[in-house]
Amino acid sequence: MAETKKTSSRRLGRTPEGHSRVSMNRLKILVTTVNRSKADFYMDHIQSFGVNMQMVFFGKGTAPREILAALGLADSDRAVIFSVIGEDRLPAALESLEEKFKTIAGGKGIAYTVPLKSIIGKSIFNFLSDNRSQVGRIEK
Repeated sequence: MAETKKTSSRRLGRTPEGHSRVSMNRLKILVTTVNRSKADFYMDHIQSFGVNMQMVFFGKGTAPREILAALGLADSDRAVIFSVIGEDRLPAALESLEEKFKTIAGGKGIAYTVPLKSIIGKSIFNFLSDNRSQVGRIEK
């Protein structure tokens, strides 16, 4: 009898303990630092990879003016963009960002990721994963 119960719980998308199973697509936080004047461009570009949530923080670089002048960097105003992105879309996003950093005038920047280990709630996870079909199904 117990074996039958385990099999049926797997078919329903639940673990043997009764917890719901979630998609295997893990989420990462993509941190992108760019010139402040290019922040809107990069936010729009990153959003094209299925990113539903982004935050931008404005800051100022800490390098002394002498070093900035020697490196040919005029301003030190920066934007740090935090984006929640699915692990499956990350390689394409990083490759595209690298290409943009090389080809856009004044568009240099850095990008790296930080793993997102835990999220409370399937609806929030599906929203952040850009999984629209699952979000609508859960809300009904």
